[in-house]
Amino acid sequence: MSRRVMYGLLAVVVVSFGVNWPVMSAGVRHISPVWMGAFRVGSSLLVFACMAVARGRLRLPPRSDWPIVASLALFGMSAVNILVFTALQIVPPGRSSVLTWTTPLWAVPIAAVFLGDRMTRSRWAGLALGIAGVVVLFEPWRLDWGDRQVVVGHLLLLLAAVINAAVSVHIRGHRWTITPLDALPWQLAGATAVLSLVAWLTEGAPRVEWTPLLVGNVAYQGVLVSGLALWAQIVIFRNIDPVSANLSMMGVPAIGVAASAVFAAEAVTFEVAAGLALIVSGVAVHLLSDRQREPVDM
Repeated sequence: MSRRVMYGLLAVVVVSFGVNWPVMSAGVRHISPVWMGAFRVGSSLLVFACMAVARGRLRLPPRSDWPIVASLALFGMSAVNILVFTALQIVPPGRSSVLTWTTPLWAVPIAAVFLGDRMTRSRWAGLALGIAGVVVLFEPWRLDWGDRQVVVGHLLLLLAAVINAAVSVHIRGHRWTITPLDALPWQLAGATAVLSLVAWLTEGAPRVEWTPLLVGNVAYQGVLVSGLALWAQIVIFRNIDPVSANLSMMGVPAIGVAASAVFAAEAVTFEVAAGLALIVSGVAVHLLSDRQREPVDM
């Protein structure tokens, strides 16, 4: 596959992930948040299970990989889906996409504590820029602290970002026996089971009035974004310099803000634009300081 095609595929992935934010926001208006997560992960499971069968790679992971499979299923997929879809009932999708994109910032200090990574000046600077962006997005000088829902919604998104960061550090620190791509069907299966159980216990049986538009919404999230686009991202990260690929992925929150303005009529305020600029700058500073990172086996 030529580099031109690879970068074209990267552009498709960035746009797909970015547009997914208003799609998710629209979905939770018709499906309760935990069931929305279950349907999304379940449809993604169908994609990756079929891919694994077609490749002849659907086999149970060895015991040494069970901890990372459980970590991704319980935290990276189940907990994050619950937090994000719950928050999307409160926080506009564009703002949500930017707050969730703070994941790379929190991964820096977590890796310093658990993996012994050194906190360089550039990493401290990137973290400071990102935190400044979060503060601007929160708008504490305007936030109605008496409106508990608004405060909780923002905190849920930040918690989802921190959990994602912790899982990403676990992924980097784990000694893989199988590739992450081969582990995905099992992670998705575990997350589907957990989300379905939690949804049944907390929200009862799913009460959904399925329409062609809603079916398309779930299919876009699960099959296209969490399935095919995620697979494409794995392919891209195997074939493109990781710093370049990660820097390109910073277009996701920008597309998320733009798509939310177009499809969800979300106003792009100065605070949203400034917060996005600061967070993206912080992530960029971190990534550019990390050019010596060795690529991982996908």
